[in-house]
Amino acid sequence: MLKGPKTNQPLWKEWDYKAQKKGVHHTVYSVNGDQYTGDWLDNKKDGKGTYKWKENDAIYDGDWKGGKRNGFGTYSLPDGKGGFKKEYSGGWKNDMRHGYGTRFYKPTEYYEGEWYADKRSGWGRMYYEDGTIYEGEWYDDQRNGQGMLRLTNENRYEGSWRDDKKNGPGKFYYLTTGQIYEGVWVNDIAKCGTMKDFSREDAQNPTQYDIPKIELANVDSVLQDAEEQFLQDQE
Repeated sequence: MLKGPKTNQPLWKEWDYKAQKKGVHHTVYSVNGDQYTGDWLDNKKDGKGTYKWKENDAIYDGDWKGGKRNGFGTYSLPDGKGGFKKEYSGGWKNDMRHGYGTRFYKPTEYYEGEWYADKRSGWGRMYYEDGTIYEGEWYDDQRNGQGMLRLTNENRYEGSWRDDKKNGPGKFYYLTTGQIYEGVWVNDIAKCGTMKDFSREDAQNPTQYDIPKIELANVDSVLQDAEEQFLQDQE
């Protein structure tokens, strides 16, 4: 058997291979002044790395795949005091918040829960600046589905949400006065339902008198018909 001569690759292929960024690199600067320090693969950011934007001095530190933020990472902004404050920490996919993560809007206002394509979607808990807490389902960055809103005085709403407002069947517990409302809501307004006494003995400021008994005949039937009408109008 005869051994044939070794085939040489064109020089441009060898030069191109050597020019590609791969492995761990020190800081690489973009034309616009952005900078990246971390892992590369096939000339793309891939692995662990830190990216800094020149425009706003923001920093992302975390996982990369195929040149985009994928995996777990933290996005931070300057705090004006020489340091940084976290804006988001959690999952990423194709440069967007995706999976489980925490987003900080203000020092005392933040969301922790599920994300989809850069928006709050799935289950999550939102802590508002005034002390109110919402826990439940989200879709397209709004409260949608089933959820509970707890106010600072411990009164709370449990029920359906649509387009970030109370919509559909729900209950509102007036724990401060010892009452509960159960019925149908439309765009944050209670439209029809029943108000009953609820744990008046434990209420901070119970009403002076009990709620009188309803004397209307066929109360359940009348209420059901009214609620069904409001629910049909929402469909």
